[in-house]
Amino acid sequence: MPVYEYTGVNAAGKKVKGVYDAESPRALRDHLKAQQIFLTEHTEGKSKQERKAGEVRLPFSGPKQPGVREISIMTRQLATLLKAGIPLVEALTALVEQSDDEALKKVIAEVRQRVNEGSPLHVALADHPKVFSDLFVNMVKAGEASGNLDLVLVRLTDFLDEQVTLRNKITAAMFYPIIMMVFGTAIVGYLMKFVIPQITKLFDDQKDALPFITVVLVAVSNFVSSYWWLILLVGFGSWRGFQKWKSTPAGRRKWDETILKMPVFGIIARMVAVSRFAKTMSTLLASGVPLLTAMDIVKSILGNVVLIEVVEQARLNIREGESIAVPLRRSGQFPPMVTHMIAVGERTGALEEMLDNVADAYSEQVSARIQGLTTLMEPLIMLLMGGVVGFIVFAVLLPILQLNESLTK
Repeated sequence: MPVYEYTGVNAAGKKVKGVYDAESPRALRDHLKAQQIFLTEHTEGKSKQERKAGEVRLPFSGPKQPGVREISIMTRQLATLLKAGIPLVEALTALVEQSDDEALKKVIAEVRQRVNEGSPLHVALADHPKVFSDLFVNMVKAGEASGNLDLVLVRLTDFLDEQVTLRNKITAAMFYPIIMMVFGTAIVGYLMKFVIPQITKLFDDQKDALPFITVVLVAVSNFVSSYWWLILLVGFGSWRGFQKWKSTPAGRRKWDETILKMPVFGIIARMVAVSRFAKTMSTLLASGVPLLTAMDIVKSILGNVVLIEVVEQARLNIREGESIAVPLRRSGQFPPMVTHMIAVGERTGALEEMLDNVADAYSEQVSARIQGLTTLMEPLIMLLMGGVVGFIVFAVLLPILQLNESLTK
């Protein structure tokens, strides 16, 4: 059954948009007429095969994808409806009707259509990999197999909310220092390009030799004023070259190794990865996903090639009969406390609970370390910018004072 995107006018004269699956445009028109909506325009959605065969996409022209927050809200609403005993198709219909996100509404309508045709929910979700991750699909699959889909959806929602909260904490903590650095660099660049050249004209007729600090400032100012385009070009070229190098397997691995070895940022990056690993494993195992499948899924959310290789090697060792903790401890990439708690959880049969405790502990440590790093960076950035401005002021005032002394003699 086709999926239609429509535009119409309701009884109040307001323009409305939506998505609805109908057998034909006439069936769509009849449905909207019953809702007191006059159809003005409609577009039939294409199948995946049709889009792949005939669609030409330009950079940045792809459709807007639903965000994690919207998916989390939708998942919680679906869990609530299923817990209340509402059939799955009716629950999906309710989500389509009340969703405010047009992109998500269209996806849910297509999922509902597949489910209505007899496909399991996880199969319908897997048709939209850009919206629903492997983790999401496999947890839904486990929930359907165990008959506890509503409970699994609630656990999945909690997981998504926690990931969004952690990401927002990191973003908020780094926002102010980055803004300060950007504005500081822009101010210094403006001074070098426009202000300093005007001031240095005062020194052109001065016969006495300029102080060394002033000579340096004038040289830097002249270079920035004359070759600002070269600076931007070299900066952009260096960034593109770095991105291209990092996109290669060898470059990506070397960069990820470097990140983990950094004194401060490396510790935070490792903590974030360990927290994601523990929370994702706990959520998957508690939802009934098999261990080897969970280990395969968790690789995609670590974001570091070195740790991904460790988890993949551990997965192979587990398949050969080893426990989880032993290969992780042998790699040296996971903190001893983490591997010890995993080992205890395996022995006591409380692995999910231990992993959850590890995730909570490391999430709190990440927040504390980022807050401490931000608190330290703010005065350092202020000191750095103050030093640069002080250098400029001192380099300008020193020859003026020198000129004043020569005139009084």
